[in-house]
Amino acid sequence: MPDNQAAVNNSLDCGGFNYSRLPQSCLNIVARNLRCGYNRGVEIKKLHSWQVSTAEALAIQRRLAAQVSRTSEVNMPRFIAGVDISRQEEQGVATGAVVVLNYPELRLVETKVVNGKLEFPYVPGLLSFRESPLTLAACEKLTVTPDLILVDGQGVAHPRRMGLASHLGLFLDTPTIGCAKSLLCGSHEMPGVEPGSYTEIVDRGEIIGMALRTKLGVKPVYISIGHKIDLQSAIHWVLKCCRGHRLPEPTRLAHLAAGGNLEKEMSVAVPEASYQGKLFE
Repeated sequence: MPDNQAAVNNSLDCGGFNYSRLPQSCLNIVARNLRCGYNRGVEIKKLHSWQVSTAEALAIQRRLAAQVSRTSEVNMPRFIAGVDISRQEEQGVATGAVVVLNYPELRLVETKVVNGKLEFPYVPGLLSFRESPLTLAACEKLTVTPDLILVDGQGVAHPRRMGLASHLGLFLDTPTIGCAKSLLCGSHEMPGVEPGSYTEIVDRGEIIGMALRTKLGVKPVYISIGHKIDLQSAIHWVLKCCRGHRLPEPTRLAHLAAGGNLEKEMSVAVPEASYQGKLFE
């Protein structure tokens, strides 16, 4: 049985009955219609309209920042998702992608992509108003419910403490972690060269994230609280999701999916790194 099919079968164990025993023709119906356990889909809250002015967007960020939970609600996740978006700026369109991996195997269980227009203009610090609608549209198509979502973007490591990861976490009412490739605000010392090394990102006297080394010889990634997570737990789960690349598997595969390159990647076996969060074991 292919690994991907085995991962899907493992996700179809609900209410004491393993639906993987059913014929494949029945499995397709189960995946579309079963709504219990971990296969109940994703519910999205409507906290505000996306058709807002820049001034309104700034006010919304300040209001929602107070609603972000910095307490971890993640215990032992069964499914971890990653989200990313690929933009074609000249055409004003983009592709939002979400992938769901089982844990701890980190095998791909489900992928959803959505193409559409970028309605909100590019404004530094307001990226979530530009990218969230497409990302949420992709998440809404999921049949498997993630317990944790890694976001290619900032969480509270943001001038108003309301980056993309926090915004998505509130709309999805799900623990999220910001895992960005670049620094938006604040400053930090360079972490040690060993994978697992990290240093604090500080902005206006507040620790807002960590610069985390995930691979020897590459730049750190920038980890911050999204929603329903604390900073040490965020570091822990990012390291647990690393498989020898700079980016953790959920956001790495989401990036490939958004760019239309996931199928090619999955034709090659993904090796497990010798280092997987050893600081926390």
